[in-house]
Amino acid sequence: MSNSDLLKELRIERQHREDHDSGPGRWPWIVAAIVLVVLVLGAASWWLLGRKTIPVHTATAVAAASDPVAGAVLQATGYVTARRQATVSAQITGTLTEVLIEEGDRVKKNQVLARLDDSAYKAALDTAVAQARAAHALVAQYQSQLGQNLRDAARDEALAKQGLVSKQVAEQARTLADSTRAQMVSQQKQAVAADANAVQAQVNFDYCVVRAPFDGVITTKDAQVGEIISPFSTGGFTRTGVGTIVDMDSLEVDVDVNEAYIGRVTPNMPAEAVLDAYPDWKIPAHVIAIVPAADRGKATVKVRVAMEKKDARIVPDMGVRVSFLEAKPAIASQGPKGVFVPAKAVVQRDGGSSVFIVSDGKVRRQSVEPSAQDFGDKRLIPASVNAGDNVVVSPPDDLRDGSEVKVQTE
Repeated sequence: MSNSDLLKELRIERQHREDHDSGPGRWPWIVAAIVLVVLVLGAASWWLLGRKTIPVHTATAVAAASDPVAGAVLQATGYVTARRQATVSAQITGTLTEVLIEEGDRVKKNQVLARLDDSAYKAALDTAVAQARAAHALVAQYQSQLGQNLRDAARDEALAKQGLVSKQVAEQARTLADSTRAQMVSQQKQAVAADANAVQAQVNFDYCVVRAPFDGVITTKDAQVGEIISPFSTGGFTRTGVGTIVDMDSLEVDVDVNEAYIGRVTPNMPAEAVLDAYPDWKIPAHVIAIVPAADRGKATVKVRVAMEKKDARIVPDMGVRVSFLEAKPAIASQGPKGVFVPAKAVVQRDGGSSVFIVSDGKVRRQSVEPSAQDFGDKRLIPASVNAGDNVVVSPPDDLRDGSEVKVQTE
């Protein structure tokens, strides 16, 4: 075969390969591979950005009502105390047969709280009453005898004047009448003593019923049926009280003020009390008195503060914060509702206001509607955010719902 023939064969083979390469079956696979690579890279990029830990600064949302009171010259903490409370006990020693109170019960003055076994005292009362009646009966007997003796003495004296009987007989009749009178007087005094014994027995019998000394609320129940109760501390299993009653109308606040600032507090000074249990409730108050004694160990002076509103929610020994005011507010207005957050914590996202709340190392985006009222560098969030939530200050642009964050401190 000549060289020209060989060249022709080669040219035919090249043409066949080009026609094969330019066929329609290969290009769709190339495009699909490129699209797949782009999608994989995008997904990886999104996952890496979503898992990226973003450093942030946070601030705590503060309840609006717990902000410092305007015009307060001093703040102090203390406890609710009762000026009138009593541990109710019997005035005699006895065994309880009934206990008619429970913690939280409201009682009236002279209401029966408990009863003691009164069998012995009832017997003593019956005996004393019977002795008193016998003493008065004997007095009546002496009175009747005295009357008869006086009449006999008068007749004998008349007969003696007529000489019908001797003067001695008349004198003896008069002496008998005087003796009967003396016996009657003595018996009258014994009857008085018997009456006194009966009264004492009645008092002891009445002591078997324990009554409320004033209107109030039972705060503790200290004894049960079957226990021995005594006004004296004898040890052992003997109780000294049935329960404790507190006059809720006598509740006030005792606060300890640092002696370095006691000069700022004056009697009748307006104040505002906030219970730890109800931080959103502000109670108008005023200073009753400054106790003229200092605590050497704590360097404080006790101040008594009266709460001007009574409520069933206020109970003894509650913690309370008192703000002493320069002047009493002209209008008692209710404080704003909601929480305060830094103004920089509120950002615009998707056409609305939002904050990012940090929880367990991640953020949750929360849509909010801040109040239009101006509070300086704070924003009032009436709803959607709770007091104590940690919100992100100046959230970065790449922060979004579910991002992992690392809280940085200043």
